[in-house]
Amino acid sequence: MASAEFVVNNKVHIATKILSFMANYERELKIKKNIRKRGKVENTMEFVKRIKKVYKKTGVVLKKTQKDMKKQTNKRRKETKNWKKENRVILSTKDLVFKKRPVINIIKL
Repeated sequence: MASAEFVVNNKVHIATKILSFMANYERELKIKKNIRKRGKVENTMEFVKRIKKVYKKTGVVLKKTQKDMKKQTNKRRKETKNWKKENRVILSTKDLVFKKRPVINIIKL
């Protein structure tokens, strides 16, 4: 479990471009010799203030990333018709994958 947590915390997030650990704790992830040893517990109010500050910073970056992604996606979008329930459409089966049905052998006695 600790190794999985380390991998997640030590990975740069694609949108924020910072380590998850850095976003949560505002410092680099350092490995000590004894990682199981418990350190000083942070005051709850200090933790809340720090996390609010981190959320504010990452929120700005994520909103900008979302705006950029929307801009890129909308470049290729076309206006669509207003479809009604009675309209008929042609469906391309090019990318549809159908499961093969099992063949049942009937043995006559």
